Amino acid sequence: MSEKKDVVIIGAGPAGIQAAIHAVRKKCDVLMLGRIERSALYSAHVENYACVEGVKTGEELLEAGIAQVKRFGATVMDDDVLKVHQEEDGFKLDLENGVSISTRTLIFANGTSRKKLKVPGEKEFFGRGVSYCVDCDANFYRNATVAVVGNASAAIDGALTLTGYASKVYLVNQELVASQELLNKLQESSVESVNGTWVSEIQGEDGVQTLILENGDQLSLDGVFIELGAKGAMELALELGIQLDMETMSHIETNKKTETNVPGVYAAGDITGHPYQMAKAVGEGCVAGMEAANFAKKQKRGA
Repeated sequence: MSEKKDVVIIGAGPAGIQAAIHAVRKKCDVLMLGRIERSALYSAHVENYACVEGVKTGEELLEAGIAQVKRFGATVMDDDVLKVHQEEDGFKLDLENGVSISTRTLIFANGTSRKKLKVPGEKEFFGRGVSYCVDCDANFYRNATVAVVGNASAAIDGALTLTGYASKVYLVNQELVASQELLNKLQESSVESVNGTWVSEIQGEDGVQTLILENGDQLSLDGVFIELGAKGAMELALELGIQLDMETMSHIETNKKTETNVPGVYAAGDITGHPYQMAKAVGEGCVAGMEAANFAKKQKRGA
């Protein structure tokens, strides 16, 4: 199944919401992908945002924003993005539910935070067996034994990807939450799911050797991939060859129009760097939404 959109926004935080509002009001067919509970704003309390008096919860503001987006006519889906491909006339996104979305323009607004396990050995073995990006590092684990840790789509997709490289793949999870289609693929694969437990410690000498689980089990392995939640902005951006900030290598490089080095791709919010404030995210989202809509309209006229 495939659908065609003018503008697709990855991220349902303040930047993504504002981008969606401005793009759809320019009469574009807009899709916003994401879950508000994954926004850094969700658990925050806001009292320093212009024209909003009193303390507001992030959840309250985001829910109001989603309602606005829908009222103006944009489509909102909470499915995660697994892959992004460049096409001749735009981009294609593969979602966890099996749907492929084609779009003329793409806006990254899904933040930068990389969730960590916060267990002993995680920091010590980062780069020596601990990785946060299957797509980046899978090739280093050919014929190895690895584990992926996570409960959502990024972990399942990562484990499936690693079956093409590693000789043995474990998926450590407390409870898997993903589309039925993705869960079916997992069940049909060679991945060994270790269900109902979590990681308590990562051990090794020169590199990762053992994963200690909360249920008392131990897994002997060569590497562990920590994939919590959905695929991050960096992994998806790198699939398109998007240039990162050369100083930090952790943010997407944009100009004042929120354009990246790839025509038709924009970025807004925390993913573009400091300050990590709602006011900045909303402002950049406004610009990105308008610029992406203008780009999509030009593409349609030239088609």
